[in-house]
Amino acid sequence: MKKKITLLFTIICVLFISGCSNYDIVGEENTQSYIEYSYTEYPLERNGIKLHLNQLAVKDRNPQKNILLIHGVTYSSHEFDINYKDYSLVRKLAQEGYGVWCLDIAGFGQSEDVVDGFMPNSDYAAEDINAAVKRITEITGQEKIDVLGWSWGTVTVSRFAAAHPEHVNKLVLYAPILCGIGEYDVTEPFHYNTWEHAADDFQRTENGDIDYDIIDPVVAEMWCSSCWHYDEDTSPNGGRRDICVNNSQMLIDLTKITMPTLVIYGTLDPYLNYSLADACLDKLPEKSVLERIEGGSHMVFVETPYYQDFQERLMNFLRK
Repeated sequence: MKKKITLLFTIICVLFISGCSNYDIVGEENTQSYIEYSYTEYPLERNGIKLHLNQLAVKDRNPQKNILLIHGVTYSSHEFDINYKDYSLVRKLAQEGYGVWCLDIAGFGQSEDVVDGFMPNSDYAAEDINAAVKRITEITGQEKIDVLGWSWGTVTVSRFAAAHPEHVNKLVLYAPILCGIGEYDVTEPFHYNTWEHAADDFQRTENGDIDYDIIDPVVAEMWCSSCWHYDEDTSPNGGRRDICVNNSQMLIDLTKITMPTLVIYGTLDPYLNYSLADACLDKLPEKSVLERIEGGSHMVFVETPYYQDFQERLMNFLRK
């Protein structure tokens, strides 16, 4: 069970909070903060567990397109909305006319806690996604939406899309975990989160410090603060147990994906099997696209030299 975070960290998080919130951190060239957005949470429950599902859109617009963003294995959907300058992927998509939906898988973020941290594994999460997509199609009246998964989220959205293709227009696999990332015995049902762990995937200098030429210091602070605010001390480990296996074990079956798919990643991502990723178009349907961002890491979508390139490549695919 999650513990209460300390008052000190609560104060820090309030000061730096990002994620799907109404806080606007005004900075140089922060065009996103001058646009007014609507933020709505929608009740959703599956398997007796309340799930956090929300939509952000530009205020007073009626989005004709919708996209669902799915998080990775430790931290939840707030990561997509670092509301500083124009870093927020959620707000970029909203500006492009999307209703942008974020889901926290059971036990993660603002969704209800789970007793067994191994229960929300990849297949379980795929059905949480299915429940969210069904709810979105009911609310919007649109039969198909776009879906983006990041990291472990590529495993879960791929399994969802293979089982329920009728509601998916286009699929985005960002930093795809196509196979096991290496054998590690995950024995604890919950991962114990720390401030340092939240910063683990930032690129580093030769002496081991965070490379602030790659990640803006404000983005790094907001990222870690949001992890403490939304995800607190623990996260379920079912997904981690799924991916911490030998790299001979395939986690995503690309041949079962039937909709146009974007595979996008940085070339310095330590979790990727590049030989599999580079050959992905051989197994994906027509109109699929492969995009490599030279120098980007697992965090390429918030890295200062690369995030705008990431956004533009994503939008080029979605606009077609």
